[in-house]
Amino acid sequence: MADSPIRNTPLPAAPFTAAGVTISAAPPLVRWSLRARDRAMLEGVIERSLPARIGETLDGAICLGPDEWLLRAPAGSALADGAGAPVAVVDISERALGITLSGPAALAVIEAGCPRDVSRFAVGYATRTIFEGTEVLIERTGAEAFYIEVWRSFAPWLWTALTQAANDLALATT
Repeated sequence: MADSPIRNTPLPAAPFTAAGVTISAAPPLVRWSLRARDRAMLEGVIERSLPARIGETLDGAICLGPDEWLLRAPAGSALADGAGAPVAVVDISERALGITLSGPAALAVIEAGCPRDVSRFAVGYATRTIFEGTEVLIERTGAEAFYIEVWRSFAPWLWTALTQAANDLALATT
C-alpha cells in the first residue's frame, strides 16, 4: 500500500502580528465527523467521552448538533471506524485547516467579519458561523484566544481577511 500523500498547507508558516493580535496557522490535526442517534453507543465505539450539549467541547470533541460531533486530535492519532454499529465515523482530516488568533485585539478582529456576538462565547464554547460569508467553526480557547477552522479551499482567503481586519484595526487605533 502506498503512503498517504502529505498536503502542504496553503497558509504562511510565519505568524502575522499586528497591534494586539497574533494570527497563526494551527498545527496539523486529524479530524473525524461523528454521527449517531445514541451518543453512549458512539462513545463505546470510539472509546472516549463526547460533549452532551451543542456548542460544548471536551478533549478535542465539539458537539455541533443533537447527533453530530467533530473530533480533532494530533496528527497521527487513530480512531475505531465504527464498523457494524449504527454510527458514522468519517475521517475528514484533509477538508479543513485551523487558524489561531491570540492577544487583546483577537476578539475585535473576529468581530470585524463575524455576525455573532463572539464576546459572549465562554471559554470552551464552539459553533459554526460565518466570517465575511465563509463558513467557519469558531472556538474560544482562552480569554483572548480563538481557534478558527475553515475548509482548506477557503483558508488563503480567510487568512487575508483576518490579517486585513487586524491591519485595519491597527490603523484605526493609531
